[in-house]
Amino acid sequence: MFDRISIRWRLALVSAGLTFLTLCAFAALFGSLTTARLRSDFVSDTANAASRLQERLTIAPTSSTGFRVSPPLELYAAPNNAAIRLFWGDRQQVPGGSTPSAPDLGLPVNQGMRESGGYLIETRYTTLTTGEESGQKLSFPVWIEYARPLEDLERTINRLRLLLVIGVAGGSLLALLGGLALARRSLRPITALTAAAQEIARTRDPDRHVPEPPTDDEVAELARTFDEMLTSLEASRQETEGALVRQREFVADASHELRTPLTSVLANLELLADGLDGDRKEAATAALRSSQRMRRIVADLLLLARSDDRHPVTRQHVDLAHVASEATSEAGALTKDHRLLVEAAEPLIVDGDRDELHRLVINLVENAIRHTPAGTTVTISAAPDGVDALLTVADDGPGIAAEQRARIFERFVRRSGDHGGSTGLGLAIVRTVAESHGGSVSVEDAEPGATFIVRLPLTSTERA
Repeated sequence: MFDRISIRWRLALVSAGLTFLTLCAFAALFGSLTTARLRSDFVSDTANAASRLQERLTIAPTSSTGFRVSPPLELYAAPNNAAIRLFWGDRQQVPGGSTPSAPDLGLPVNQGMRESGGYLIETRYTTLTTGEESGQKLSFPVWIEYARPLEDLERTINRLRLLLVIGVAGGSLLALLGGLALARRSLRPITALTAAAQEIARTRDPDRHVPEPPTDDEVAELARTFDEMLTSLEASRQETEGALVRQREFVADASHELRTPLTSVLANLELLADGLDGDRKEAATAALRSSQRMRRIVADLLLLARSDDRHPVTRQHVDLAHVASEATSEAGALTKDHRLLVEAAEPLIVDGDRDELHRLVINLVENAIRHTPAGTTVTISAAPDGVDALLTVADDGPGIAAEQRARIFERFVRRSGDHGGSTGLGLAIVRTVAESHGGSVSVEDAEPGATFIVRLPLTSTERA
């Protein structure tokens, strides 16, 4: 999860996390020391208050059963919300010797400090002396219990803890916000680099440059590296384009120059095949077939080279239905084991090059014949489909594997089971011719068999 969030948030979270840990450590240490100090002060204050009460306390009889305690216990206990109780030496409570609503904390046991019933109790044993009466001075042994509620101490400690928690949370939040702001400001040059790179990718303009920050830091080094990379890529692209141009020119020139000698070779081989007998005739016929195949390959390479060079297509009105019938008849001479059916009755007029469209149809038919077993039926149909002409070549053979359909129209790609029977250029030429005429080609499963669909735009008059 941490690796999936943005760098800005990661920096901010790390900053806030470190601040949180630091504040937690400080809060734990400060809270522990402060709590210990508060408890110590609470104990000291309780003991001191009990000592002062012991020093100031006086008791005098007012009657045979009544006593007056001074200072008034409730007034003395009020500042600390304390409870005070007085006992005689035999641990009997002194009449009137307790604060109102003082809890029952048990009888005094020993001098010193103890906790009981939620109170911190300081117990003192002392002797109180009264004024002279009938010429005698009276002394009374007395137990003094001075108790302070621990709730006050705990309330103070809880307030301290709450303040520490608020401080830790507030400091961590401020660290997070500050980290976000700092990370956003620090990453602003990288954001500018990203925007510039996206603009270069959108426009494909190699002359654009990424902005270089004014500071000489890692981001500036990254910007310079991007510029150097763009320069290198542009140089590499130009070299690749130059090599491709030279390759296309070579293929086009070589194909064009080979046409004349191949025509001469074909003519001589035809004469030889007609004038020879026996084994010599068969050898001449085999050489003639190889030369015819070479002429087809040269013509295919020349067509592809012209397509790569965006050579303009000579446009004229062509009846696609008639072209399909002619090409099917020509391809039918290549096989006696397949049944070819043509369904193209009405004229379909498209703008294009007749020879190239003828090549498109014959390549599709030959492809169906070559890759289907004997006895297969190949159906060639041409029909209007809205503003387009639809040329369909379907067979009832074994079909095409799904993994081959994505690459079947690429150059020099052969179907499985093809052991040299084709050059791998037939369907590539079909796609090239279809796209140069503003159309498209696709393949679909026919169950059984396969169906190739070529879609070409009709002329404006045919659309009307």
